[in-house]
Amino acid sequence: MPAAVSLPAGLEPEALLAALRPLCWGAADILLAYGRGQQPPHGFPRALRVEEGGEGPVSAADLAVNRWLLDGLASAFPLAPWTVLSEETAKEQLTPGQPLEAEWLWILDPLDGTKDFLQGTGQYAVHLALVHRGQPVLGVVLMPELEQLWFGVVATDPDQAGEAWCEDRAGRRSAPQLSTRAAQAELVLVASRNHRDQRLEQLLEALALGDTRAIGSVGGKVATILRGETDLYISLSGKSAPKDWDMAAPEAVLRAAGGAFSHADGQPLRYNTGDPRQAGCLIASHGRLHQQLCEQAAAALAVIDPGFAV
Repeated sequence: MPAAVSLPAGLEPEALLAALRPLCWGAADILLAYGRGQQPPHGFPRALRVEEGGEGPVSAADLAVNRWLLDGLASAFPLAPWTVLSEETAKEQLTPGQPLEAEWLWILDPLDGTKDFLQGTGQYAVHLALVHRGQPVLGVVLMPELEQLWFGVVATDPDQAGEAWCEDRAGRRSAPQLSTRAAQAELVLVASRNHRDQRLEQLLEALALGDTRAIGSVGGKVATILRGETDLYISLSGKSAPKDWDMAAPEAVLRAAGGAFSHADGQPLRYNTGDPRQAGCLIASHGRLHQQLCEQAAAALAVIDPGFAV
């Protein structure tokens, strides 16, 4: 792990990782059981209720993983000086326009890709990120169906590399394999299955990329970049926008792996600003052509949707 890792005073990186591993695999077991119609572990109810909440469905699986991780973090680190913000509790925690008073903040999405989970595609993920003063320093993306647990540690020193890796249940590590594709016409885009509009289609036509793959969750999309299967992901907000819990963990892992994640104007994403929406044009990539892609996207959007804040 890089030497300059930003963590609360007195907390050792290996101790944190040692606590996160069983919590993450426990979350995987809960989701896999619900997805297969089996009895979930850890005392959670078997019935998979589905209700509408926020901008989409919320299932018993979301709520069970949320409770498992919140309780697990509280039990493992009862005195840690951090706050936990979860998608499932955000309505109660957040006041519009007011950031949470937390120098250290965990941002949790217990089930990113609930629609995919309910549809049985397997393309869902769990996101957990530790944010320090608005910037992610540690990201965790769990892919239960693939049995992949991605960690990303973002170095605090800009001259020092971060570190990202994937673990299986046995603790075996593998390194990210970002692709070497360097011609824009050869780049493979990973796109949303459920969130596309005419503006995005026009933007993709202007960028003249190569193939496109459709994947459910943001964590799942970024994992395809980490495995070298795709090269970039573009989020273009419209009537709705992704939230902090959609982006924080995938961003941390991708940046730690040597990739890039920013607004199309090159500005970094910020978290806990008082508005959880991550609006604008966000581009995540393997990093090789990131600036070029951002410049072209910003120029194209100025024509497609004048006045749109990228």
